[in-house]
Amino acid sequence: MNASDDHRAIGAVSDATVARLPLFLQYLVELAEQGDASVSSERLAELSGVNPATVRRDLAGIGITGTRGVGYDVKYLVHEISVVLGLNQEWPVVIVGVGNLGRALANYDGLTSRGFPVRALVDVDDALLGTELAGVVIEHVRDLPAIVEREAIAVGVLATPSASAQQAADVLVESGVTSLLNFTPEAISVDADVQVRGVDLATELQILSFYQQRSTAARSGTGLPLETTT
Repeated sequence: MNASDDHRAIGAVSDATVARLPLFLQYLVELAEQGDASVSSERLAELSGVNPATVRRDLAGIGITGTRGVGYDVKYLVHEISVVLGLNQEWPVVIVGVGNLGRALANYDGLTSRGFPVRALVDVDDALLGTELAGVVIEHVRDLPAIVEREAIAVGVLATPSASAQQAADVLVESGVTSLLNFTPEAISVDADVQVRGVDLATELQILSFYQQRSTAARSGTGLPLETTT
């Protein structure tokens, strides 16, 4: 088992690999909690829904190779993938919009445990300002520049109504935040040096609906037509 000295040069890691690493990490953490000391590429592939060659290629891409007949050391993989993903350090978060979704995110302990502590909450609703949620006082969105500097904010989460998303993104970027997680269906326009990841819950649920329908049809033996005609 070895990791090359340059595996932390993450600029060379492909976007496809980066997208799969959190999935690998999720299952590796579960294996570690179960007491598994090692894992084969075949087992990790089975858990992750990819093929073994992809697992080996992705891990090799971050400088990690397994031992023939043994596989990969689970704890070592957890540590190394966490380092590559930057999870060995904290990335303070501000949530913009403290409606139902914003409140749920603020109360989600998984953010802090994964290195994304919610350090600030902002909204425009006067009734919310000054109140406390999950140990954080809600402040006005107009104070974002000072908040970003004060809390060293690294990630901005957009949980606003769609109509306000672009304006909120603009204020975050102007305040120096270059990593945004957008929970609204609004397409955000930003400069090329700003990273935006969209989480469209409605779209994801529609995709789940397709697979649920297909699974139900398969169990009933009716099949699912792949094409429809009008």
